[in-house]
Amino acid sequence: MTPAAASTHTATPAFDRSHTDDLIAYLQSSPSPFHAVAEAAARLEKAGFRQVEETAAWDATPGGRYLIRGGALVAWYVPEGATPATGFRIVGAHTDSPNLRVKPVPDTGADGWRQVAVEIYGGVPLNTWLDRDLGLSGRLALRDGRVVLVRIDEALLRVPQLAIHLDRSVNEALTLDRQKHLTPIWGLGEVDEGSLISYVSAAAGVAANDVVGWDLMVHDVQPPSYLGRDRELLAAPRLDNLLSVHAGTAALAAVAAAGTEPDHIPVLAAFDHEENGSESDTGAQGPLLGNVMDRSVYARGGTHEDRARALAATICLSSDMGHAVHPNYSERHEPGHHPMPNGGPILKVNVNNRYATNATGRAVFAAACEKAGVPWQSFVSNNSVPCGTTIGPITAARLGIATVDCGVAALSMHSARELCGADDPFLLASALKAFLES
Repeated sequence: MTPAAASTHTATPAFDRSHTDDLIAYLQSSPSPFHAVAEAAARLEKAGFRQVEETAAWDATPGGRYLIRGGALVAWYVPEGATPATGFRIVGAHTDSPNLRVKPVPDTGADGWRQVAVEIYGGVPLNTWLDRDLGLSGRLALRDGRVVLVRIDEALLRVPQLAIHLDRSVNEALTLDRQKHLTPIWGLGEVDEGSLISYVSAAAGVAANDVVGWDLMVHDVQPPSYLGRDRELLAAPRLDNLLSVHAGTAALAAVAAAGTEPDHIPVLAAFDHEENGSESDTGAQGPLLGNVMDRSVYARGGTHEDRARALAATICLSSDMGHAVHPNYSERHEPGHHPMPNGGPILKVNVNNRYATNATGRAVFAAACEKAGVPWQSFVSNNSVPCGTTIGPITAARLGIATVDCGVAALSMHSARELCGADDPFLLASALKAFLES
């Protein structure tokens, strides 16, 4: 048995590239977590979901609801006949990606160059941000309390690499100082304090003196594209983890529109700040998802006992990107588990609980894939290579609910531009839909 065959569970899928086309549109519209949740909310609105405010009282009527807090979104569908003790089926994902983020005093420069001061967000392969045309996106907080989104999709910034003539050892060992070498340029001239925020404010259609805060980040302006001789691959930014957010949104909307009421409450939880530990009011370590579940139970007249029963009947599928076997570095992978692009979603396993999957979770995942008619694969790390983690173990421990880790196999994870199979987004969305409706 080959390594690939040892980790692959086959089925006969019906590929649908229209889903990937829509993912490409979603990625283009979502350069920041704030844009990602706004775009997901727009799709849910079209499916009949309505936004609720955390400060308002919630009612018990059936139907789809969602809330937005910063760069996080939680959406859920209450079916007809749901009781206070009805359990939840949750798809968990995250909206943030590693990148460069603008500092509080952004205007800087040296030697006649105007530059923008940035901070490194998450686990960034620094070299992937060199010599790319970069735009700017995020949100502005205004003096009157409003928050506006801004997206500049033009070649505004660039982090230039040192020419090889000035560093002949660059191909032997490239060492980048995170403070000195990652500062983007955006023009010529003396440092002009306030010029960046003035420029961004104008792009957002607001007065610069009304802006009192910002969460801004750079993004690669090169659009996503199909790649390869047969266009069987997808090259794009932010696949980790907007591919899962998009798949979860599509799956939840499809379940709500199916006309067959599930016997549980389907949920999408798209958290922020997974890439730096999830410790925030919008991260998986925070109380956001738990509060939504509690309020849903209590809005239906539930008690603390009903809440305990509902959580005991709940299961979460944590969906995040994983590693495909790299043909140039196959020794870094576990020899018996070589996930491949377009081989279907991957089940992620780690006995030290870096992933939350166990035997019963594997059975749930396998049943969803079988129902959807999609293949699936197993992923486990090489024993000699440290294993990453996800929101899965955090969610399991935070809420005390059964949790399974899955995702899509990719190359170049955390790069400014990542690579996956062009059919895998549809296969993952199909499995998530089957999980939410089963």
